[in-house]
This record gives sequence, C-alpha cells and structure tokens, in this order.
Amino acid sequence: MYIVVTGAAGFIGANLVKALNARGETRIIAVDHLARADKFKNLVDCDIADYFDRDEFLERLEQGDFDDDIGAILHQGACSDTMETDGRYMMRNNYRYSMLLLEHCQNNDIPLIYASSASVYGAGKTFGEDRGNEAPLNVYGYSKFLFDQAVRRLLPERTAPVVGLRYFNVYGSREQHKGRMASVAWHFFNQYRQEGKIKLFEGSDGYAAGEQQRDFVSVEDVVKVNLHFLDQPQRSGIFNLGTGRAESFNAVALATLNTLAKREGKAARRLEEWVADGVIEYVPFPSQLVGKYQSYTQADLKKLREAGYKAKMFDVATGVARYIETLASVG
Repeated sequence: MYIVVTGAAGFIGANLVKALNARGETRIIAVDHLARADKFKNLVDCDIADYFDRDEFLERLEQGDFDDDIGAILHQGACSDTMETDGRYMMRNNYRYSMLLLEHCQNNDIPLIYASSASVYGAGKTFGEDRGNEAPLNVYGYSKFLFDQAVRRLLPERTAPVVGLRYFNVYGSREQHKGRMASVAWHFFNQYRQEGKIKLFEGSDGYAAGEQQRDFVSVEDVVKVNLHFLDQPQRSGIFNLGTGRAESFNAVALATLNTLAKREGKAARRLEEWVADGVIEYVPFPSQLVGKYQSYTQADLKKLREAGYKAKMFDVATGVARYIETLASVG
C-alpha cells in the first residue's frame, strides 16, 4: 500500500515525506505542481516510489489506476498565498480539488488527513473549532473554510477517517521556495544576513511595535501531529494545530538574533539593546494589509489533546533557535 502526499515538494509536504522515510516508509506517491521547478530540491534527499503532477494524479485516481493500492492520503497541496486575488484559481485549486479527493477517499475507505488553516478565524480573538468563531478575511481563508464546512457535514456519516488540521503560523526547514510567504523566522534570518538588521511592523491594531502576536509552531511539531493521526485511523474531526501560546514578533526576532550571536561566541542581549543599536527596526504597517491582517492568534488545543495528542510543542525560544541553527549551518 502507498501513502500519498500531495504538495509533496512543498514546505510541510516535503517534511512529511522525510519523516515517513525516517520510519522506513518509502512506498510514497509524491504529488505536486512544479510550475516553480526549484521546489524539487525539497525532495532530493527523500525516497519516493513515484511522482505525479497534481492534475495527472487526479485523472489517474478517477480512472481507478490506484484501486486498493492507497493506504492513506496526506493532503498538503494548496495555494497558500494569502494575497492571491484570483478567486477562481484559489477555489479550483484549494476547494474543488480537495472535494474530489475527499469523495474518492470516502468511496474507497481511504483515510484522509488534510491541511486546513487558522486563517479561517479571520480577525477573531477566539480560536476554538466552532462555526461561530470563523470569519476568513481573504479568499485563501475562505477556500479552507468552505472545505472544512463540507467535512463537518460529512463527519456524522463518514465511511472513512478524515482529519483536518488547522495550521497556525508554521516555520521550519524546507520553506525557502515560498519567498514572501515564508515564515517570519526565515525572513528575519535572511534580513539580518543581508542587511545587518531585522525589520518589524510598527504598532497596529492596538499592539505596540513588534508586539503583534501569533501562535508560531515548528514544522517539526506539525509533522508529529500528522503522523499521530496517521497512526490513529479511528480518529476523525477538525483540529487546531499550534502551540497554544501567542508570542510576539519581537520574540521571534530576539530568538533569531540571540541564536546567531551565540554562534559567534557572543552573549545574548535583551530586546531593548538590539533596538537601541538599530539591529531591530520598526517600519510602517503596510496599507494593503489593513483589515486583512491577523494581529493575534492562539490555538485552542483542547480538541487536539482530547484526541490523544499529548506531546509538548516547541515554544518560540526553543523552536526558532533550532531552525536558525539549521539555516546558519547550511549557509
């Protein structure tokens, strides 16, 4: 039996493939859309059984080419650009494609674990997995929200396990191809290397400069949760996947700078010291993000814990330091 990973050459997908390999699993069908060919680099050190373009895979699936050969689908493929304005493309790529996979999995008793997003909560301040908390601010969030709604309707009469994981702000290895959509940790590392400083937004939405808060979660933890549900096929539902802690952008910048300082044999410094020396700089909040920006997110992990996932998540100080060490060690 094969495990299918869609978005396999992407950030989280490639990390999942690598983690499956670490378990000794190589019967993996990688599915992606390599219009940006440089994503292939994420799979160079991975072992897979086959690769299919996303459209070819769907055609082959509908033709029955994989009947009885698929043990599970880890569906990570999506357009994750929150600034994308082509709603038709977003809905076709994120919603309709996911619906076709869901239908196939239900008809063929295949567990489906898919990537949802905390963007479904919009500007809300309550992050429990309830309909009343959901009000996406952009078409990306809406595409994820709409698929979650379809899954909710299905859950009482499901014929195969289905798990949706609402990712909060994920950072970690294999995200370099994402460009401006890469994590703030990646951007901070590269800004400092290129300019000798890190730029954060000035105060906005009632928050002081750099004190906007997000639930920043390491891709290492994201992978572990996916594999937990892969190993627990009796579980179904929609679950938040974050750390359960809101931490500031200042905290990410501080973890980045102090990790790099440690590598140079220098002592850690306080935020105020980095600011005073001009290494942390605050820039005006972009007008195009007004009304479309989440200034605060914090995953409510009650349902995830009730589903049996008990492991502690990396906080920013630990997880970002691990990531920056990895980035610094390769260049």
